[in-house]
Amino acid sequence: MLVSYKWLKKLVDLENITPDELADKMSRSGIEVEDVVVPEEGLKKIVVGDVKECVPHPDSDHLSITQVDVGEDELYQIVCGAPNITSGKKVIVALPNSRITGNVKIKKGKMRGEVSLGMICSLEELGYSNSLVPKEYADGIYFLPEEAIPGEPVFSYLDMNDSIIELSITPNRADALSLRGVAHEVAAIYDRKVNFPTKELVEAEDASIEEFISVKVEDQKEVLTYRMRVIKDVEIKESPMWLQALLMNSGIRPINNVVDVTNYVLLLFGQPQHAFDYDKLGSKEIVVRRGSTGEKLTTLDEVERDLTTENLVITNGTTPIALGGVMGGLDSEITKTTTTVALETALFDPTLTRRTAKQFGLASESSKRFERGINTATVEEASLFAAQMIAELSGGTVVKGEAMSHDYQKEDVVVAITLSKINRSLGTTLNVSEVAAIFTSLGFAHTENQEKFVVSIPPRRWDITIEADLVEEVARIYGYDNLPSTLPSGSSVAGKLSKNQKITRNIHQRLEGNGLNEAISYMLTTPELATKFVLDKKEVVALDFPMSEERSVARQSLVPGLLKNVAYNQARKQQQVAFYEIGNIFEVYPDQVLPTETKHVALAVSGILAAKTWDSPAQMVDFYSLKGITDNLFELLGLEGIRYIPTSEYEEMHPGRTAQIKINDTVIGFIGQVHPQFAKEMEIKETYICELDLETLCELTKEEPDYKEVGKYPSIKRDIALLADVTVSNQDILDVIQSKGGKYLVDIHLFDVFQGEKLGHHKKSLAYSLVFRNDDATLVDEEITTVVEKISTALSDELNIEVR
Repeated sequence: MLVSYKWLKKLVDLENITPDELADKMSRSGIEVEDVVVPEEGLKKIVVGDVKECVPHPDSDHLSITQVDVGEDELYQIVCGAPNITSGKKVIVALPNSRITGNVKIKKGKMRGEVSLGMICSLEELGYSNSLVPKEYADGIYFLPEEAIPGEPVFSYLDMNDSIIELSITPNRADALSLRGVAHEVAAIYDRKVNFPTKELVEAEDASIEEFISVKVEDQKEVLTYRMRVIKDVEIKESPMWLQALLMNSGIRPINNVVDVTNYVLLLFGQPQHAFDYDKLGSKEIVVRRGSTGEKLTTLDEVERDLTTENLVITNGTTPIALGGVMGGLDSEITKTTTTVALETALFDPTLTRRTAKQFGLASESSKRFERGINTATVEEASLFAAQMIAELSGGTVVKGEAMSHDYQKEDVVVAITLSKINRSLGTTLNVSEVAAIFTSLGFAHTENQEKFVVSIPPRRWDITIEADLVEEVARIYGYDNLPSTLPSGSSVAGKLSKNQKITRNIHQRLEGNGLNEAISYMLTTPELATKFVLDKKEVVALDFPMSEERSVARQSLVPGLLKNVAYNQARKQQQVAFYEIGNIFEVYPDQVLPTETKHVALAVSGILAAKTWDSPAQMVDFYSLKGITDNLFELLGLEGIRYIPTSEYEEMHPGRTAQIKINDTVIGFIGQVHPQFAKEMEIKETYICELDLETLCELTKEEPDYKEVGKYPSIKRDIALLADVTVSNQDILDVIQSKGGKYLVDIHLFDVFQGEKLGHHKKSLAYSLVFRNDDATLVDEEITTVVEKISTALSDELNIEVR
């Protein structure tokens, strides 16, 4: 919200209060000020010029040579390339050695051989965005009013010497989306009085509203009131300079004297309005209803919209002519040929307005206000004010009466609170008179009896409904800086990390030590991605009012978010990508109201594992690179009985390079390569991922590791070579060896794998080292030989493996 300091001064007394002081006070009272900007700062020697003569440049088909009066004894010759330059116009002139926007210096020079003493400027060259420049001046220079005096600085004509205060309005303070709301806020802060402009409506005696229009609303709950006034005999033209300057400084493009009035009232009252060309309505009846499937409407942005039953539409009884609360229709817009204006003022349902604006991507100043709420007490006043102002600026006349669906008067909300509640909540010692003064400065009528206040909240502050809201208001106006600061009381105990916190911190350190970087992803994602990489898919946790479709449901896996990070980095030519994330997933179980949050840890690696050096080629990551990281993690946690079981159940994973991870019989996660097809959809290269249930890991991990004395006796190592079918996995072999290896088997290491034609297409050769040790005595060869024979027999019998 951009607020003109000059305009605000007309509504509330700001004597001896500078814009910067006001901004600081407002920020410390609950409405944050982003910035205070004076548009003329950085500009100099820019004056009003009167074009006395304009002739084509002899050596150019688009340049003109002008003679301009800039308030000096002689005319200035300035070469200008604007297509709309002509004699008899007052223009903006940057004199030699002046500064325009961007700190650009204008010098005396020549253009195609002709001397040019300065520059005739467009509004963009003064710092105005192209989206704010009136359309008829968008490709040329801007003309000042006839009364502008040559040689005077232009800043006062464009109100560029004003201070523009940019407010950051939170959703709960939508009342500050109007100048009147801001004025009430400032008046409360400084204990001043507000003074709002009014209009005395002058209606035509020879014409009645019944002759022109009637209105009807099908569902009063969706449109609390719908009003329409008619202004006849209008002349569509430019708005006066003061109004154009005010709108541009407030971030709104001037259109014409009718549309500009609706935008002025939008800023002043916070009340959105829409002006129709009455003669283009096609009937004398306005009906507000839901849209129908198949109906179409071309909006003011010249886009044809397919309507649905979720849209509130304004119709002429049969055909839609506007989207309620969002945007008008192109066929009934105000143009230069308009002679009669139908002015709409209404209260539309916030939810339907938001849905329509989101559906069509038409977020506007009007829809933003309807979505957040507007002051229902000033609807009638805003309608009267705008109608009379249109009549004054266009030379028209307001038709007698107002077409209305039904009147709506919202009663004040009454909230009771005690003085002790206020002081207890804020830690203050305020007395009755001090609190009463605060309520008075806020404009809240109230009564007090035995230190209990009954406060009447006007409709302009629809955010206040309960005791806590009143406590906040008292704190804001009293001053957060004035609230007492105290330290917490009570006994304290030495803090320490819980078991799960310790384990999580150790995992962070170990994964980063292994070269992974922590990633933090949104817990909200799309419905399609939410259940990817999940075997037991649950019902998704969906938001009622999501920010966007991409952030509409809660994730059931961390992997999709990590893969988006991988894609982002790979798109920026990062060759080494290694991420991990620790976060919650969300699942809904039957007969459960709230979702269950479970903490998981996920890893993703892709690209180069080790860069190319002078003595070795680059090494790419593979399944075993990631498996080594997970094994290292399990070793840190002291977990035993880790098993990797091949699986093809995950649709998004490569069926031949994926395994479930089990600890004994408990599944704790999975590891493997992202399926090439899904990787293509995610626009990533070959990537390996792992996701583990961190809460289960913490349960299985002992809080303190078991320690034992280092063995005094030597170990014995035996190697065995095996010839197995290619379908036999390493895990199958390990399971057999461990089951028959006895209590002295302390380590199994696979050190060689070979496949080739000599062995046959369905065979592979594997070699393992087995390490045996007895910590209580020295082992003898006979004991180990017996165990190895048992292992060999079991491998042959159970897995059909040949021991060589």
